[in-house]
Amino acid sequence: MKRICFHILIGFAAATAFGGAGAPSAFAQSIVNEWASIKTPPAPVLKAVTADAKTTALLMLDFMNQNCGKRPRCVASIPAVKKLLAEARAKGVTVVYSLIANTTAADVIKDVAPAANEPSVLSGPNKFLRTDLEKILKDKGMQTVIVVGTASNGAVLNTASHAAFSGMNVIVPVDGMSAVDAYAEQYVAWHLVNAPGVSAKVTLTKIDMIKF
Repeated sequence: MKRICFHILIGFAAATAFGGAGAPSAFAQSIVNEWASIKTPPAPVLKAVTADAKTTALLMLDFMNQNCGKRPRCVASIPAVKKLLAEARAKGVTVVYSLIANTTAADVIKDVAPAANEPSVLSGPNKFLRTDLEKILKDKGMQTVIVVGTASNGAVLNTASHAAFSGMNVIVPVDGMSAVDAYAEQYVAWHLVNAPGVSAKVTLTKIDMIKF
């Protein structure tokens, strides 16, 4: 009898743990099951920032005719980015561009095209990976990067995260990053100010809130 009762108790415990009758079903769920019921968190607070022109670099990521030029949200960001670029250059800020595969600096959208003395790197989503970007920044004594570009969920997210993990301060203006759709920009903004190891080094802002 004791052995029978013991097996009954074990069976009940297992049923409870794995979503049996009357048991919570959380263990049988996944984020996909809960997708439609998840509430969007509040928008992150944008902060004004003053960057030291001598130790700050502006990273202009993948503003190519071949990708940005075909994405309405990226095209819409160009006037604000153009303004930031002009202000950065006027203050002597280091500007570095990134290019995508099968392109050259000549393919950067005209309004934000690189000057003759501004370097560029060519890589995938992480612009530090297998490029000279880290050396370029280190040789110039850069401590902070302002990251703008497309896609937010590609070049911006990966490059900004790498910079943060490397100990750099990272400034990301939300009106300077773009993606194919709004959701990609939303989750990147949330990630940058919430992800462990990244959020402590990232300041989320807008272009009009950046001063040099």
